[in-house]
Amino acid sequence: MNTQTSNLTTLYDKYILGNYPVAPFTLVKGQGTLVWDDTGKEYLDFGTGIAVTGLGHCHPYWVKRIQDQATELIHCTNLYRFPQPPQLAEKLAKYTGPGKFFFCNSGAEANETLIKLARLYGTDKAGEEGKSYKIIGAENAFHGRTFGGMSATPLEKIQKGFRPLLDGFSFGEINNLESFSSKIDEHTVAIYLEPTQGESGVLPCNAEFLQGIRKLCDEHNLLLMLDEVQTGVGRTGRFFGYEHAGIVPDAIAMAKGLGGGFPIGAIWIADKYAGLFTPGTHGSTYGGNPLACTAALSVLEVMEKENLLERVAESGDKLKASLCKLADEYQQHIAEVRGQGYLLGIGMKKDPTDFINNLFEKGLITVPAGANTVRIYPPFNVSDNEIQSALDILEQTLKELK
Repeated sequence: MNTQTSNLTTLYDKYILGNYPVAPFTLVKGQGTLVWDDTGKEYLDFGTGIAVTGLGHCHPYWVKRIQDQATELIHCTNLYRFPQPPQLAEKLAKYTGPGKFFFCNSGAEANETLIKLARLYGTDKAGEEGKSYKIIGAENAFHGRTFGGMSATPLEKIQKGFRPLLDGFSFGEINNLESFSSKIDEHTVAIYLEPTQGESGVLPCNAEFLQGIRKLCDEHNLLLMLDEVQTGVGRTGRFFGYEHAGIVPDAIAMAKGLGGGFPIGAIWIADKYAGLFTPGTHGSTYGGNPLACTAALSVLEVMEKENLLERVAESGDKLKASLCKLADEYQQHIAEVRGQGYLLGIGMKKDPTDFINNLFEKGLITVPAGANTVRIYPPFNVSDNEIQSALDILEQTLKELK
């Protein structure tokens, strides 16, 4: 550990809350798929800040758009009009279809808005004194760390120490339709899912299950609310993860890749339910400010100009096939490969911490997840040569495992 890193560690220990482990390295620069630490060592970033930097680091068009906007107007209260939010909403509507948008600052805030939507829907159905407020979520889900998000996240490591939580949640098993249908009663208002559970180990909902959930919601007049914070904005090879199942939800939460690294979250609500929010029912001081919306607009513009959805779909299939080949060759270490596009998980047969650390030492950044999973989340514009370099590092590290 060099002196600069040692000093920084001391500052972290003295001033920063201990809710994150302090890493023994310091990243100081990023460009494209590459990042560098304070010693000048170079790394391939296949974690992308947990599915955030879809354009890689410091894409020149994205940087220029933000710089230009910063010289004009950075923040404005939503009590006034300014052009960027409706421009962004119009562009996103090409992917969602008709509906209304609300902009916030994070995935947790976006998910909190979905929970509030479900409550408003229940009140609309049953009245203010009614009991229609129950939401059926999924086992192993992750929806953020607000009290609503934690209540919808049935993981002990998330909920421990914060009870009592928000009432009204029950949980079914993904890809088991009966486990959801059996929990529906007269007080149920919504079903709430991630198309792929990222934090719990890249666990996808299959198309038949999502189609069955859509049908259940239609039969029982329930909202289908989808958390696309990690799967959305192109990560699976389609703009939204649910598109692979050919369904349409009633509301969507998105964030992470939307801003390309600048904080922004968004919620889309189908026109049928958008009117449930009226002045005063929800708000965000910073949400949808000119700078954040400009960052998101530039992400979408680059994705369209560079045909990145097609790139992720095609290249993601090849990358998954290569990872599956490694899984066949190293069955003593790899249980399976899951996911699609550039949302991929290597399910290891034991705790992958040492494996991930060894990858990092060799210059490849990956991200862990539940169920002994190593997440492989490259930027959308990663080159074929960079993918091959990452595969070479993975294979070399697998060879060295005892």
